[in-house]
This record gives sequence, C-alpha cells and structure tokens, in this order.
Amino acid sequence: MALGTKNRLHETGVACKAHLREQHGDKLDLVTEFIAEIEGSGSKQDLTAWNQFSDLRRNQAEMLQRAEAAFQTWLAGG
Repeated sequence: MALGTKNRLHETGVACKAHLREQHGDKLDLVTEFIAEIEGSGSKQDLTAWNQFSDLRRNQAEMLQRAEAAFQTWLAGG
C-alpha cells in the first residue's frame, strides 16, 4: 500500500472520530465504545475500517454524514 493511501485512510479515521467526539461531547463514553466497535481491538484492530464511510469522490461532508448516521443507528440498537 502506498504511503499516500495509508495517510488518506488514517485521515479518514481521524476526521470521523473527531466529528463524533465534537458532535456528541455529552456521550463520550458511547462514542468511545462505538469507535472501538468500528476499529476492533487487539490483533483484530483495523484502523482502516473508517473507510467504509468514504467513497470515490472523497467528499468529507458526505463521509461525516454517513459516520453520523451509523452512530445514530448504533445508538438506537440497530
């Protein structure tokens, strides 16, 4: 994997996590749990899992909307 790709994947994760933490500052424990569920833990940790919210156009606003929708669905238990 090229360095540019790794950086882009890392930036996607950082942006999504920062957005969720900023938007849901009153629910940081739940946000942290959601982040752990997306990324996994231990040997199964996949920091690139945030890329599921991105698309080929790399539109950050749409990516954050998808991450927000996934968090809301997760909160609702579905």
